[in-house]
Amino acid sequence: MIKKTVIAGLTAAALAPALAFAQAPSGKPAEKPSIPTLDQVFEASGIAVEGYIDVGYTHLSGTGLFNGTVPVPNRVFDTERNSFLLHQAAVQIAKQPKQGFGGLVNVTAGRDAQVIHSFTGPAGDTSLFDVTQAFAQYATGPVTVIGGKYVTASGAEVIKSTANSNYSRSILFGYAIPFTHTGIRATFALSDMFSLIAGLNNGWDNLKDTNTAKTTELGISATPIKPLTIIAVGYLGNERVGGLTPVGAEGKRSLIDLVATYTVTDKLSFTLNYDDASQENTATGKAKWSGVAGYATYQFMDTLRLAVRGENFDDKHGYRTGVVQKWKEATITLAFLPEKNFELRGEVRKDSSNIASFMKPDGTASKDQTSFGLQALYKF
Repeated sequence: MIKKTVIAGLTAAALAPALAFAQAPSGKPAEKPSIPTLDQVFEASGIAVEGYIDVGYTHLSGTGLFNGTVPVPNRVFDTERNSFLLHQAAVQIAKQPKQGFGGLVNVTAGRDAQVIHSFTGPAGDTSLFDVTQAFAQYATGPVTVIGGKYVTASGAEVIKSTANSNYSRSILFGYAIPFTHTGIRATFALSDMFSLIAGLNNGWDNLKDTNTAKTTELGISATPIKPLTIIAVGYLGNERVGGLTPVGAEGKRSLIDLVATYTVTDKLSFTLNYDDASQENTATGKAKWSGVAGYATYQFMDTLRLAVRGENFDDKHGYRTGVVQKWKEATITLAFLPEKNFELRGEVRKDSSNIASFMKPDGTASKDQTSFGLQALYKF
């Protein structure tokens, strides 16, 4: 038994590791406790951290603009005619327990941040940095409530690059639906087959509301059979006709969004997305737009995937694109995945319209536009 004596100002208890070494039968020093990694610290605290880097190159046959009275981009993120781009460098930190309080913060830096940035005031913000999501969460039983800024519940595609199968974003993603909302949303898990969504927010892509009205969000998610998932979401509320501006006329804006995904096998899946929307009190009265997009994804092997997309978008009054037109596109994307955290995509896309709406470099307009793109994704 070691007596508690003082040796050069130290207690025997403080010298216990050294004494343990001296008394070890094997004569070998005891292993030092390992210092936990940052990942282990986060895991132990229930905090999940993830991120990715999205870089790409795009070549367009046109200028990337429609030839309306006010030029409107005819692509969502890949708008440059011939350029390398840092699209997104994103990080997400979340603690979302099944019971109790939690939260999530998702920041995005890069060229895409300028496109998805919410209205923040009269001067706006076109910086290369965006707080894409930041919300608090409370979960109890089948109910989860979030409050703050979060991505829309509509659409088949999302802002997060790694969650999509194509390089370019769809027409519906950029021109039919919102990107984000600021408000409160509740999800009710009724059973393994059905969930309900209900929310109230500032409207479409508004961090600061452009008026005093609020937009209602209602939705349902259903899995009637194991391979099939159907999500239906509706939005209704008064919005500024001019979009992200605090002045001008306002009117009722509505959106109905349907997404159905059928997973045939672990390698093959099909998705169908339909949108129907309108805005009242525009210069032409009630403006309407609608569209449908179809997707097929096939995983040939662990390192090779093919994604095909086709769309038809009807901007009946030119409210979303600046041109009254019927716009179509077809996209083929081949992805090479040499490692779990790295993906390289090559894409060919053809856009066409029933009128000459795509501006060309020589100042004339064309009924079609072709593009080629390369994308590299690194996940961490």
